[in-house]
This record gives sequence, C-alpha cells and structure tokens, in this order.
Amino acid sequence: MEQAQEPDHGGGIDGAAARHGGTRADWIDLSTGINPDPYPLPAFAPDVWTALPDSAAMEGLLTAARRFWNIPDSAEIIAAAGASALIARMPAISAGPASIPGPTYNEHARAFRAAGRAVTEGDAPVRVRVHPNNPDGRLWSQSEIGGTLTVIDESFCDVTPESSLIAEAAKPGVVVLKSFGKFWGLAGLRLGFAIGQRATLTGPMGHLSDLLGPWAVSGPALAAGTAALNDTAWAAATRTRLAQDADRLDALMAARGAQVVGGTTLFRLYDVADAAAWQDALARHRIWIRIFPYSTRWLRLGLPPATGWDRLATALQGVSA
Repeated sequence: MEQAQEPDHGGGIDGAAARHGGTRADWIDLSTGINPDPYPLPAFAPDVWTALPDSAAMEGLLTAARRFWNIPDSAEIIAAAGASALIARMPAISAGPASIPGPTYNEHARAFRAAGRAVTEGDAPVRVRVHPNNPDGRLWSQSEIGGTLTVIDESFCDVTPESSLIAEAAKPGVVVLKSFGKFWGLAGLRLGFAIGQRATLTGPMGHLSDLLGPWAVSGPALAAGTAALNDTAWAAATRTRLAQDADRLDALMAARGAQVVGGTTLFRLYDVADAAAWQDALARHRIWIRIFPYSTRWLRLGLPPATGWDRLATALQGVSA
C-alpha cells in the first residue's frame, strides 16, 4: 500500500462545511483522534497570559513529564509547541535517508523530503516508527527499532502506557516524541515533547532546543500541561472510559457491516466497500470522518462526544458496508 505524497490530515471542518453545508457549529468532527472529553483546564493566574514564560514554569512542566512517563534519568526532555514542531526538526538532528514504513502519519516523510532527504520503506540510517501506528494501531517491538537515529512517535501511546518504549530513550540514537493534545484532548493548546540523550538531540546546526528558539511553549500550555501531567487519577479514569467508548463505536460500526482493521482507543480504523461513500453519507448529517488517499476502503473514526452518540447512530442507519 503506497503512501500519498501530499499531506492529509484529520480536521478541516471549514472545508467540509463549504462542501456539504451548515456552519462549523453544526458539525461533529470524528476525523481526528483527539479525546472528545478534554482535561478540565485549571484557573490561570493573570501573568500566565501576560508575562513571558519563565524557567520555573518550564521546569515544573518537565518535572511532571519525567514523572508521568517514567523518563530515564539519562534522557533530556524538550518541550515545544506541539509534536508537529518537533517532527519538522527531526531531519536537523540526523543524516542520511529515512526509513518510514507506511501507511503511517505522513508528516514524518514530509519533513524529511522537505529537507531534501530520501525516504524509503526499507532499511536506512534513520528510522521513524509511529508507536502505536496511525492509522492501524500497530505496535513496534524493541527488535524492530535501531539505526543511527530512531524516532519513536508515541503521540497515541498514552492510552496504553504499558506498551511505551520510553526506556529506549536512555540509549544513544533514540528519540521518543510525545503529544499532549490527543490524550488530554487539548490539541489547540499545542504542546509536545522530544526525549533522548543530549548527544542524540544535537545535530550539525546545534541542540534541538536551540533550533526551536526561545519561549517555544506558551505560558498557558506550561500551566495546563503541568496540571494535567500531575493528575494521574484523571489519566487512569480516562483510559477506562476511552476503552469503553471504543468498544461502543466498534459495535455501532459492526452493525452496519464495517470490519475493524485496527486503531487505538482514541481512533478506530474500519474496512468498508466504499469509504468515500460512507464519508459523504455521514457528511449529510454534518458528521465528518477520515478517509485516505491510498485506500478506497479504509475509514477512520474518532470517538464522538457524549452528546454525539445518538446522532451518529441515526446517521449510520443510512450506510452499510
């Protein structure tokens, strides 16, 4: 299965509304893998918005991240304005072609190609592994990683922390990427992390933190991220709820003949006869789902918000695999 060269993403509700009608507020966006029940934002002190982010706030965030993910003592943590900002910088700390088996999240290949680097699905000095993979949820084993540099993208791994490869960040040549927006449901906040040894995070142009520039994370993101990463009870309860909702979504889709291909508890991947027809049918009910340029049969759904389940069930009555 060949990956598309052009970027494709979830979201794009404005475009969906322009094509199918309605206003943005009319739509339920199931095209992303973002938790529909987000972490409750804390009350921010006024200077979180008005002052430049200071070192103490950053230190608080990184301490919380180190504890939450059990980051090896020998690994550094760098916070940035979203995992995408870090993905775009991975070519700057590496050399040579990149091995990126597909289908997978397309921004990795896009970043290396933009830097003039070759991308292959075979072996190469740089290896990128999305763990669990997007869109099929594949988990990689320790024996399947390696190379001069290995980038392990764990943007969706917080739903299954027991599967994390974070211990690999203690080894030379390994970078683990974490996304805050998906599991905690605050994608608009823009917060992500790169974890690895200092030498690994340093390329010909300097250390990764220098490439990101000063104040790479906003004051509100520092405050919200620190609070959320310290709230392990919320994380545990959320994992339970997501698993229950994923089972509920599978049951709804199976009733219409869709076959589960894979996914995580934040998004589910299904096989149907005509994915585009499903997207159009649900769009008539102002529900937006994800299809892929490299498959006519695959469609991906995120979880509905609590108020969206009945509407999705009604919309699905008009489609079948």
